[in-house]
Amino acid sequence: MPTFILAGVERRTWAVDAGIAGLALGLTLGVLAMGGFGRPDPGSRTVDALGVALAVTAAAPLVARRVVPLTVYAVTAAAAVTLIYLRYPFELPLGPVIAGYTVAATYSGGGAAARRWSARLAVAMFVPLITIAYGLAGVNIETITSGLLLWAVVFVGVWLGGDRSRLQHEQITVLEEQARRTLREAERERRLAVAEERTRIARELHDSAGHAINVILVQAGAARLLHTRDPAGSRRAIGTIEDVARSTIGEIDRLVRVLREGEPPAMPTPEDPGALEQLLKRHRADGLTIAADIVGQPRALPHGVAWAAYRILQEALTNAARHGAGTADVALSFGPAAVEITVTNPTVSNGVRDGGGHGIIGMRERATLLAGTFAAAADDGVFRLHTRLPITDAAS
Repeated sequence: MPTFILAGVERRTWAVDAGIAGLALGLTLGVLAMGGFGRPDPGSRTVDALGVALAVTAAAPLVARRVVPLTVYAVTAAAAVTLIYLRYPFELPLGPVIAGYTVAATYSGGGAAARRWSARLAVAMFVPLITIAYGLAGVNIETITSGLLLWAVVFVGVWLGGDRSRLQHEQITVLEEQARRTLREAERERRLAVAEERTRIARELHDSAGHAINVILVQAGAARLLHTRDPAGSRRAIGTIEDVARSTIGEIDRLVRVLREGEPPAMPTPEDPGALEQLLKRHRADGLTIAADIVGQPRALPHGVAWAAYRILQEALTNAARHGAGTADVALSFGPAAVEITVTNPTVSNGVRDGGGHGIIGMRERATLLAGTFAAAADDGVFRLHTRLPITDAAS
């Protein structure tokens, strides 16, 4: 909370306590000046300078009742007992009552046991002490028994009221702390969500750029080889390089803008039922010979499953084009509970191996995050990749 707000609250608290102390002092002096309630006692002492000083001592310390509650109570109670002992018509102990309420509100619950019991004993002893003071002053206790009982009831009520006030204050404090904790947790969740989203976008950027560079590498090699004996094929390869580079630059620009500005990304839609077939068609156009076997009816998939399937198939075909012999066998199975992808291709290098490379790691991570399975291995010149991605609502 800002310092100026705390200072303002503190000033208002002191002002309230000063007003309460002034009101208690005024009422105490008024009762003393009237000679008490009802018919004045002939044996009571008229108000004088000493009486005024004791009245001030019995009420004015309430200004500091929140700072040193026990001290204020002890001072006001001692002044009240002295007024009674000196036979002043002190029939309205507002100072001790208000100070006792503050002591109960402060010490009736937690804190050190010794202080808690000291507070209870101090408040409980007020009526017995004034009873002794009346007796020492020569007042017949039997004539004031009803008044003493009333004061006892008042002080019991004061303690119960202060204790209830303390409980309410503690509950409010707990609720405020819970609210602050909820806000902190919400802010932490928001930041985690942003971080996860940025990580996902960075992964998409890596996958897109890696795929594009591999396609450009393959097509550049084809253009170089076909430059002399097949100029038309060489021009097609160069055109593919140009298209892929232009498309990738646009996607990189979009993703970097999202990372920099935090705007919602306008992602492509791999949830489209034909997205995987379009991906196969694009790789065929890039020069990869693909034999596809599609089992089941392609359909819209949950967002997470669609993205994972699209990126895994894209990475697998990119690896087949880069490390293989220009051919790949693809099996896509759309079941009611899962999507399965199998890619098999001959290899002419050791660039792809079981558990190796960031591409394999990324594909395995995508499958694992969806509680799916992933396996990839090269054996006897043939690389085989298989993944199973469960279709659940949690993947949407």
